[in-house]
Amino acid sequence: MTVTANEKPVPGGNFVKVELDDGIAWVKLNRPEKRNAMSVGLAEEMVKVLDDLEIDDRCGVVILTGEGEAFSAGMDLKDFFRATDNVSDIERMRAYRSTRAWQWRMLMHYAKPTIAMVNGWCFGGAFTPLICCDLAIASDDAVFGLSEINWGVIPGGVVSKAISTLMNDRKAMYYVMTGEKFGGKMAEQLGLVNESVPADRLRERTTELARILLAKNPTVLRQARMAYKYVREMTWEESAEYLTAKADQTTFIDPEKGREKGLSQFLDDKTFRPGHGTYIREG
Repeated sequence: MTVTANEKPVPGGNFVKVELDDGIAWVKLNRPEKRNAMSVGLAEEMVKVLDDLEIDDRCGVVILTGEGEAFSAGMDLKDFFRATDNVSDIERMRAYRSTRAWQWRMLMHYAKPTIAMVNGWCFGGAFTPLICCDLAIASDDAVFGLSEINWGVIPGGVVSKAISTLMNDRKAMYYVMTGEKFGGKMAEQLGLVNESVPADRLRERTTELARILLAKNPTVLRQARMAYKYVREMTWEESAEYLTAKADQTTFIDPEKGREKGLSQFLDDKTFRPGHGTYIREG
C-alpha cells in the first residue's frame, strides 16, 4: 500500500485486513488458508486494529468478517494452544490477555457500533466475538458449531458464557453436548444473529444496516448501546437511577444537541412524529 505524506495509513497487518469505505471499516480475519482460525499473532494484531479504529474519524461502524469462505473456524489448535503450551507463564498470560481483550472486552464496550458478518464457517471460539458484536448478519449457508465435545474438550475461553447471554439453556446445552452443526437460519432462530440472508445478499444487507447506523447521532447511539449492556446486570431500582443519569449525561456531552433538536422537530416544527417519520439530523 502506498501512502502519501498527508494520507493516514489504514490499520491492519498480516492476519487482520482493514478496508475503509465511506464510514465503514471492514475488518477481516485474514488467515483464509486456515479458515481464519485465530492465532496469537491474529489476536495481537486485532487489539491494535480495534484500538486504532476507535479514534479514526474515517470509521463510524466496524463490520467484522472473515477473508475467503469462513468467518472463523475458532481458535487455532497449533498456533494458539500448542504455541502457548511450552512457554513461560508470563508469555501464556499475555497471549490469553490479547485474545480476551479483543474478543469480548473491547468489542462488548467498543465506542463505535459493531456488526458481525458471518460469511461461512463459525466454530468454537468464534462464537465469542460474534456474540460480543452489537449486531450480526449471517449467510443462509454459513455453518455454525460448538464441536469441542467431539474431540474431547469443553468449549474454551468464555464461549459458554457468551452463548448463555443470547441462547436459552435448553438450546445452548443441546449444541454444547451434541456438537451438532447448524446453519444461518437456525442461528437466527436461536438469537445468535439478527438476520440470515442468501449469500449473494450478505454484503449488501450488512452494508445497508451499517448505513442506517451511520445516519444516527453517534453520541446518542453510543450511549444507548452502552446503557442497554450495563443494565442487563442491574436490578430494576439500579437501572432506574443509572438510566436517568445516563440520559442526563448524554444530553450534556452530545455536540449535536440531539434531544433539543428532536423536541423542536416534534413540538415546534411538527416535522417529526414518532412511528410516522424519521428524526432529521442537522449540521
